[in-house]
Amino acid sequence: MIICAGRNETFNFAKEMGVGLIETAINLTRQCLFDKPDFLLFIGSAGSYGNHEIFDIVESKRAANIELSFLEDNSYTPLDNVLESENKMVRNDTIINSSNYISKNFELSKNFNEYGIGCENMEFYSILQVAKEFEIPVAGIFVITNYTNENAHEDFLKNHKAAMQKLTSYLLEKQIIK
Repeated sequence: MIICAGRNETFNFAKEMGVGLIETAINLTRQCLFDKPDFLLFIGSAGSYGNHEIFDIVESKRAANIELSFLEDNSYTPLDNVLESENKMVRNDTIINSSNYISKNFELSKNFNEYGIGCENMEFYSILQVAKEFEIPVAGIFVITNYTNENAHEDFLKNHKAAMQKLTSYLLEKQIIK
């Protein structure tokens, strides 16, 4: 099953799950309870912490839920904040960080790269968490729309349409969709 966030990030071949960690977790859990998929592929946009360029395609099977305050040693969590799917089809080892907030401080957020975390997407961590609970293999394919800097939102809006077209072309090229 191919899934996406929703609102302004929709595809006619993907089922919308909601924006952010909470909406996605609720809606994907509901989906799994009533019609559990054999496999989940999440597609969407991501912001780069600096190692990926605008319009790069990033595949991942690993997600994190680490807040910026962690980088400044101002917080900790007793929860498992990095998850990985057993999926063998994904070739890229980039960890996708998820939060309900978009990073705008590039000097701070680029430090995520030191932990192997290369991008951020609001939904992917909750998707891996739900998939883990229901023992569903999962992967994500992302297109970079912006850097995590003070222009993040403006660049996201400016690049979004072209990025969604590039992502769709990639999925067609890889014969994930027809």
